[in-house]
Amino acid sequence: MATPVLSSESASDTASDGTAESAVAAGTPASAEATPKRRRVRRADLAAIGAYVMLGVFVCLEHWLDVSNRISSHLPSDHSWFEWLFSHGAYSVRHLENPLFSTQQNAPDGVNMMANTSILGVTLPLAPVTWLLGPQVTYVLYLGGALAATAATSYWMLSRYLVSSRAAAFAGGAFLGFAPGVIHHANGQPNFVSHFLLPIIVVRVLRLGEPGRWLRNGIVLGLLVAYQIFINEEMLLLTALACLVVVVGYAIARREQARAKWRSFVSALGVGGGLALLLTAYPIWYQFNGPQSSRGLQDGVFHSWGEDLAAYVTFSRDTIAGNAAVEQTIGLTEQNSWFGWPLVALAVLTLALLWRRSGAARIAGVVIAVFTIASLGPRIRFNGTETELYGPWHFISDELPLVEMMMPTRLALVVTAAVGVLIALAWESVARADLGTAPSAAVARKFGYAAVALALLPLFPTPLPTRHVESPPTFITSGAWREYVDADRTLVPVPVPSNVHGLATLRWSALTQHEFAVPGGYFIGPNAAGDGIFGAPPRPTTMLMYQTMSAAEVPQIDAEQRRQALEDLRFWNAAVVVLGAHEQDELLLELMTELLGPAVRVDDVWLWDVRQQVG
Repeated sequence: MATPVLSSESASDTASDGTAESAVAAGTPASAEATPKRRRVRRADLAAIGAYVMLGVFVCLEHWLDVSNRISSHLPSDHSWFEWLFSHGAYSVRHLENPLFSTQQNAPDGVNMMANTSILGVTLPLAPVTWLLGPQVTYVLYLGGALAATAATSYWMLSRYLVSSRAAAFAGGAFLGFAPGVIHHANGQPNFVSHFLLPIIVVRVLRLGEPGRWLRNGIVLGLLVAYQIFINEEMLLLTALACLVVVVGYAIARREQARAKWRSFVSALGVGGGLALLLTAYPIWYQFNGPQSSRGLQDGVFHSWGEDLAAYVTFSRDTIAGNAAVEQTIGLTEQNSWFGWPLVALAVLTLALLWRRSGAARIAGVVIAVFTIASLGPRIRFNGTETELYGPWHFISDELPLVEMMMPTRLALVVTAAVGVLIALAWESVARADLGTAPSAAVARKFGYAAVALALLPLFPTPLPTRHVESPPTFITSGAWREYVDADRTLVPVPVPSNVHGLATLRWSALTQHEFAVPGGYFIGPNAAGDGIFGAPPRPTTMLMYQTMSAAEVPQIDAEQRRQALEDLRFWNAAVVVLGAHEQDELLLELMTELLGPAVRVDDVWLWDVRQQVG
């Protein structure tokens, strides 16, 4: 998560035990004036990490109850895609193939993995886990682990650079790791819960001005940025934008200090940027110029996805206070804010009380204001209704590089990060407030803690909802398909997988760890004009399958459609066409029989051996 790391100007930023960072000048980013002393890992730190791990297990509980046959009920297609990605990483390592491209989906054209959310920085290191346990277990293990790791690195950042109270750091870290916007993406999009490097990257950015350490600081930042590119480029971009706001704010507020540090800062930034570019130049070139690359999404589909203003004070669906019905009115896009009104009230109150005496609070407030406005998209929406008011994205072309692929609503994740900082500051200010020793002071302190806790309690996440999914046919899992499919041929599942249909048949490839190639799939690739579209450009036979399922009726099949079916099979270099259990399997069996002739029952599938027909 794009977490701004800042230091308070008050003495409350100095740890009472003398082990945290010394107080620095007002508004100075952490470590801009002094490097914090090393702090030993204590029982409180281990307890915090343990709590985050347990919370990660709890959030994934429904998956663990039947990991082989459960899938996200909110984003099943995305869930299947990421299982496929874990298999891709394992396949690439096992066969020593270029991980930037895959021919095991969308055969014969393949998929540009850098142009998709391939999370290679995760799938490649976890290849041994996928080999041993399969992509389903790897997916759930990583999902819960990424949530806990993000909370843990946020806790580290907060406890070492911002607050002295470990309880304050724990509260802020828990929110940053398990915020409503993060849990929303945990429903099938683990790339958007993988924020564990971002707090560290922000810390390293804010330490670039340290005198005499420009080379070391630049190298460390460059390595972190390069690795983050292979986890989630979009969140890295949002983090860079947040850092830009923080650094500019600091330079304006502290001109003399900024002037004294700018050479070290720029030198370190140049080293870091140069190293990251050196390490990632070829993959980035491949992303935009390699095979199956595209020029952004057709018609700038994401450009209009702004956050509804009412969403900021609404409880998310996946929290104990949430209501799934609300998203039918204001949940037209992703749920990236959804703080609920108590937390919004706490954030406003914290800003009001700490504005004059906390540089951290001031800069967090600026970040919140900037990114809340930016998240609203081209038209302001309120409570599900699009108003006549223009948002900032109305004035930004959806054809600009990078901008064309961004969703304005995701800028709300930066707001989430700044709110996490305010939560830690609020708890810290209560813990260190000079209230005296009177009984009323103890009551006031308890009231302050209760206010923070009550703002967070409604946002406690519920286990991610799942639904049952059938296992692949025995014909697939037993390896019986090997008798029919050579290495240079494809297995054509019915229906051919796409971003709408064929969820189950895409999982055949994922759960066999890509041992055979399939046509179609769930990915972003180019259309004939080079613009990005979801899935493969439709072939006539795949369209006929989808239209038949939609109409629930087999159309009259003529000789031209039979000829086209064989042409499509030749294009795919098909060996066999396979129909397994499907809610419309009788309909699909009738259709494919009309196109290809009678099928043969092999194990638990209907099979058409088309090798002789295709040639």
